[in-house]
Amino acid sequence: QLQLVESGGGLVQPGGSLRLSCAASGFTLDYYAISWFRQAPGKEREGVSCISSNGGSTNYADSVKGRFTISRDNAKNTVYLQMNSLKPEDTAVYYCNAYNDNGYSNWGQGTQVTVSS
Repeated sequence: QLQLVESGGGLVQPGGSLRLSCAASGFTLDYYAISWFRQAPGKEREGVSCISSNGGSTNYADSVKGRFTISRDNAKNTVYLQMNSLKPEDTAVYYCNAYNDNGYSNWGQGTQVTVSS
């Protein structure tokens, strides 16, 4: 079964940090670009960051630039999202998505991130 599983979410105070993981099972991530999305209650899902299959190219939403870092370890079949200086507006369910130029797309089930004092 081809599956992506996110982990690492939780409750953190403003200014704190979390590292999200997106682990693949049943397939290798080597050939796929990965994006992180998030969806807050009552809002549309929005793109946060993405990384190319070889890790050579990354992009970030303006709202997270300078605070979030995406990386991948293809040997561990895992992509990470390091989130620093978290703000209450970062509160959302975070999803990872594996995709390629052939139209393949696979979503994880999401992990909740709550930033609150």
